[in-house]
Amino acid sequence: MSVLSRILILQDDITRLQVDAIVNAANSTLLGGGGVDGAIHRAAGPELLAECRQLNGCPTGQAKITRGYRLPAAWVIHTVGPIWQGGQAGEPEVLKQAYLNCLSLAASHQLKSLAFPAISTGAYGYPLKAATQLALETVAAYLKQFVWPEQVIFVCFDALSLTTYREKLAEMAF
Repeated sequence: MSVLSRILILQDDITRLQVDAIVNAANSTLLGGGGVDGAIHRAAGPELLAECRQLNGCPTGQAKITRGYRLPAAWVIHTVGPIWQGGQAGEPEVLKQAYLNCLSLAASHQLKSLAFPAISTGAYGYPLKAATQLALETVAAYLKQFVWPEQVIFVCFDALSLTTYREKLAEMAF
């Protein structure tokens, strides 16, 4: 199976996807917040917050896994992306580690399908084009080496993100 056939890009609500796991672009407390984080916590219900309280937060670039509770997804992989500070504070490496740690957790749980939002591109201010390219390159390189997860979905919140992801994927050589 080719790497390209294992990557899907769509515009949708990540909280409604029928996948094994969705990724939550969380803050370091893991106790909910705005954007996709708040939406996931609202859709999953109070049980998610209760489990997250037991995790004692999550350092930037790392990832932790919880049940999905009321979500269609059985699991939620929480990761904390970097806050954009102009690109000279190690943000690209930290963002790459966030993606890799999510993929590694999905693989260790033998999850077939994993859906990512555009990590760090909202309130954390990471430029969309740079974050998109890094995400696609990181995931593609990972999928070349490993069989789990079988499919990675990039879930775009809006049309601009969808167009950006599709353009960046089309530019990549496989």
